[in-house]
Amino acid sequence: MKKLKLIILCLLAMVFISSCNKEEISKEITQQQEIEPTQAQLDKLSGLKIDTGNVIIQEIKMLDGSKESYFIANDLLISVSDLAKYPEPQSEASTEKQYRHPSIVAPPYRNINILGYTGGGGFALTAKMQTALSWAVANYNVLPNTLNFNLTFGTNTGAADMIVYRVNTPSAGGSAMIPNAAGQPGRFIRINAGTDAFSTNVNEHVIGHEIGHAVGLAHPGTGIWIPGTPISPSEPSIMQPSFPASADGELTPSDKVALNILY
Repeated sequence: MKKLKLIILCLLAMVFISSCNKEEISKEITQQQEIEPTQAQLDKLSGLKIDTGNVIIQEIKMLDGSKESYFIANDLLISVSDLAKYPEPQSEASTEKQYRHPSIVAPPYRNINILGYTGGGGFALTAKMQTALSWAVANYNVLPNTLNFNLTFGTNTGAADMIVYRVNTPSAGGSAMIPNAAGQPGRFIRINAGTDAFSTNVNEHVIGHEIGHAVGLAHPGTGIWIPGTPISPSEPSIMQPSFPASADGELTPSDKVALNILY
């Protein structure tokens, strides 16, 4: 009888673990039921050049305790309440490489206090992630444009414009808020715990990619074209939605061109 109970408990545990791994975004923060977006919401997102192939709505509790409903589109977090505030973009017919989100960081918000979180609750960046964040920020700060990042590590979230922290997702990758309609940078960048199993360069790549989203860069081909960026459809970019284990974490020449044009 004891053996039978043990087998049942083991089976239940296996089912629980399996169900927790089905969705890799936000399950570590919220157990809220996913909501399907309305067709009008999908149309608006599509008009903003957001990939709507797999969009859900979820209430997410962020590191600072705030709760809000977000559209989750791949690794992008877009506030449901903010959606109507984004202006409709003008149509651009082009095959050029670099793309942006509907809003970029406005001039008053371009001196960005970015925090690498080191507090408790399982949200602290690992030592490798902290090094990678330092490298990624340096890559952005060396560019001759108006964006400037002031990096600190600690727990003072109230003083931060952008917060980078770890979430309990076993795969490599992350997610980020995009700039809001007022032009403030995406505030929360969440790095999956599984990223730490890869090299520091890969961690730098993932963090640099998510910072890109937070300041307005989109996945190639899914946003609003940035006039003046390279034409080649095979141009490498840190904003590609997937990455090899050999990723070096550096901004590519076309990434630098795009950022310097925007800022």
